[in-house]
Amino acid sequence: MKFSVLGSGSRGNSVYVESETTSLLIDAGFSGKQLESRLASVGKKLGSIGAILLTHEHNDHICGAGIVSRRCSIPVYANEGTFRGGDAKLGKNTWRHEFETGERFEFEGLEIRSFRTLHDTNDPVGYVISDGHFTIGYCTDTGKVTHLMAARLLNCDALILEFNHDPDLLKSGPYPPALQQRVRSSHGHLANEQAALFLRQLQNERLRYTVLAHLSETNNLPHIAYESALKVQDERNCSLIIARQEAPTDLVDLGLPPPPA
Repeated sequence: MKFSVLGSGSRGNSVYVESETTSLLIDAGFSGKQLESRLASVGKKLGSIGAILLTHEHNDHICGAGIVSRRCSIPVYANEGTFRGGDAKLGKNTWRHEFETGERFEFEGLEIRSFRTLHDTNDPVGYVISDGHFTIGYCTDTGKVTHLMAARLLNCDALILEFNHDPDLLKSGPYPPALQQRVRSSHGHLANEQAALFLRQLQNERLRYTVLAHLSETNNLPHIAYESALKVQDERNCSLIIARQEAPTDLVDLGLPPPPA
């Protein structure tokens, strides 16, 4: 399996995942033109995408899903709550496949399982995706972590985890008190230290890549998030990658050894 975080943050989110048999996007929070450009920068084409998986209905996760689905005949997978909340943005002619939160389903050789996260939307989810050899876990846009999340994400080869904000930067920053409270709440976003403690729980001999995702451009700094994650690293060779808003990460091939730490 291969993957690239095409962009991550409050202005748009999307992850490209590829197996030997298909490829898909987790979220499509950029315009069709932007998604096409970002895929091209990692050597991929929008027309090759087999499916789009949605985590929740916020615009920075779904704004391109409807147009891309219609233009390229790509099915969109989401639960009922996400489809209901995103109905106006997705449009009537989007090719929709609805699943129940928590169920497993297969798509062209991939086993996909959603799990519930905690965010201020109808029914937000994360995903675990496996081709039978490698497993990728995706968990962002959650105000706290749960035992269920840990159970689902425990044996991944690669994790994409939210490291959204630094509490001190949030407190001293420009957000009004109500918005600060939303970010800090149990249905908001993970702070760096919360995410790092979660990462400590998830480390095992399989985990080789952790992507720090959904960093706030206003209330966080990459080096602060990175240092938080680095503190919980053990002796295993797990590479830390910072996902950026403005450009994709390199395409990671899980069939190859990670670069030296």
